[in-house]
Amino acid sequence: MAGFVKRNLLTILTVVGVVGGAALGALLRQTGPGQWDKRSVMYLAFPGEIFLRMLKCLIIPLLVTSVVTAIGSLDLSLSKKIAFRAIAYYSATTICAVILGIILVTTIRPGVGLRPYDDDSTEPKMRHVTTQDTLLDLVRNVFPPNLVAACISQTQTNLIPPADYSKISEDNGTKYDKSKWRFDQSEENTTNVLGLVTFSIVLGIAIGKLGSKGKPLIDFFDVLSEAIMLITSWVIWLSPLGVFFLVAAKILEEKDFVDLIGRLGLYFATVLLGLFIHGFGTLSVIYFIGTRTLPFKVIGQLSQVIATAFGTASSSATMPITIRTMDEMGLDPRITRFVIPIGATINMDGTALYEAVAAIFIAQIRGIEMSFGRLVAVSVTATAASVGAAGIPQAGLVTMVMVLDTVGLPSKEVINIIAVDWLLDRFRTTINVMCDCLGARLVDLMSVDEVQRFNEQDKLNADPHELVEITKDSRI
Repeated sequence: MAGFVKRNLLTILTVVGVVGGAALGALLRQTGPGQWDKRSVMYLAFPGEIFLRMLKCLIIPLLVTSVVTAIGSLDLSLSKKIAFRAIAYYSATTICAVILGIILVTTIRPGVGLRPYDDDSTEPKMRHVTTQDTLLDLVRNVFPPNLVAACISQTQTNLIPPADYSKISEDNGTKYDKSKWRFDQSEENTTNVLGLVTFSIVLGIAIGKLGSKGKPLIDFFDVLSEAIMLITSWVIWLSPLGVFFLVAAKILEEKDFVDLIGRLGLYFATVLLGLFIHGFGTLSVIYFIGTRTLPFKVIGQLSQVIATAFGTASSSATMPITIRTMDEMGLDPRITRFVIPIGATINMDGTALYEAVAAIFIAQIRGIEMSFGRLVAVSVTATAASVGAAGIPQAGLVTMVMVLDTVGLPSKEVINIIAVDWLLDRFRTTINVMCDCLGARLVDLMSVDEVQRFNEQDKLNADPHELVEITKDSRI
């Protein structure tokens, strides 16, 4: 028992941090309304904010060095196979998640008979966006014009509503032709992870093509990656304390839990059921098809990653801990450092499922009939929206606008689900990260033979002096 606790001490402390934070937040809520203003909540969340800033600080150097090292250290043909397997896995899981969400929400019908929430005083500020603009922005961000700027911003298209937009009745399901609206482009204050990953892949390929000339550069990125992982191992011990204060502050910040247990209870349960079935059912089937083994042992080793993902609600911020955990599980570091950053960028299964369920749920509230054509449109748009969503807290709420547009609803309808979005965001982020980890494990197992052949070939091509040193070391 003592050995088990020692081996899993950090994981146990992190889980205790999540549960303890929730308990503290619930307890502080009982002190009475008005006792905790915004500034007081900010003070409570401050230790968690510092922990989150530390993790985010590691994202860019870890992402760039990991991808460059992984691509530059492998043969290009092997890199292609690994990339194909990873993208095929991520595409399959996202499509399955959307289809599962649509089946559940059309079967359970949680929005039928509910009264729409029409309190305009609490209407969230949403950015107007169309599907085509989101996809074009996605392509634009693949090719950042400035790598330094890509570390702090990414391009986004903003639609400018016409002057009479607010005067038009929105209760009749009118379809607005947003493609005719004026638009401009601005830089959103968030890291352009997709652009950095793309550049890192190209740089890794270029270094690999240089052969022996590129070895010093590969060694530089490899050592830098190891140094960042060492810093990550220091920061990770702060995760129990960080998630404790993040969860406590978030629960204390929310003003109304009535919607959670009452009006939105069935919707909340539908999303959670979908995430559970996808996480432990769909992903298990896909993993079993690829490896002929069940993933539950692997999932059991992800408790630290899962607890951190739930506490931070950010797949990008969890990435340093995810990579470290995968390394400890014995995965080939080159595969881990290639598959995980890509997954944290484009693979958002939980978000895709949630957006499909939320859009159809709001349509049910408004009494809009969902034809087969509309369901197909929702599935395609939700998939595109999940790819375009940033790996930050509640990013899915922003891309939710274009999914609502597919159903013919204005962005203000998000108010019907915003009361519970903060909590669902933590669950869907957990599924996103778990899917990334299973994908890395699956690709690693499917690539064992090729990686082994590559390593043997690499030894044969190594410098004779290096082989002598290796032999001496082995004798020692």
